[in-house]
Amino acid sequence: MNEVLETIKNRRSIRKYGSEQINDEELDMILEAAIYAPTGHNDQPWHFTVIQNKELIDEMSAESKKLMAESSVDWMVNMGKSEHLHLFYNAPTVVVVSGKKDAISPLVDCCAAIQNMLIAAESLDIGSCWIGLVKFFFEGPENVAKFNLPENYEPYYAVCLGYNGSSNNKAPERKREVVNYIK
Repeated sequence: MNEVLETIKNRRSIRKYGSEQINDEELDMILEAAIYAPTGHNDQPWHFTVIQNKELIDEMSAESKKLMAESSVDWMVNMGKSEHLHLFYNAPTVVVVSGKKDAISPLVDCCAAIQNMLIAAESLDIGSCWIGLVKFFFEGPENVAKFNLPENYEPYYAVCLGYNGSSNNKAPERKREVVNYIK
């Protein structure tokens, strides 16, 4: 099978990481893949903040969970109150992906960059997980200020990166009746 298609099919969200930091060369390759994502009008409206500071990662997790526990959504409240959940699964690297507010399609463009990161990480045998619930942390302007973002950018998502500490990486069955053809 084609190597790219095989990598796409093998990629899983990893929720258990080893404590060893990924090396800079691998991180650079993952970020390079991100900046080669397609963008509307070639805006390239993204900014990547690499966090390898465990205290900040833990703070982001704790603050997000505190705000999740105040949600009106039951499952989110339960996650927020869980003593065992670390929002970033104790990954040694977290990349915050931010978009330029006045671009044509910054959210979609940043999502394409994230997907490139996830596939690149898989190709390098590095575990990854796209974290959307970090949005709670970003609700506080004082929290956003910690990232020193360029003016007119807002954080959207985070990506965990680390060496896979899990052995169960089997893909769930995929829905097959999701395509129709008009010829």
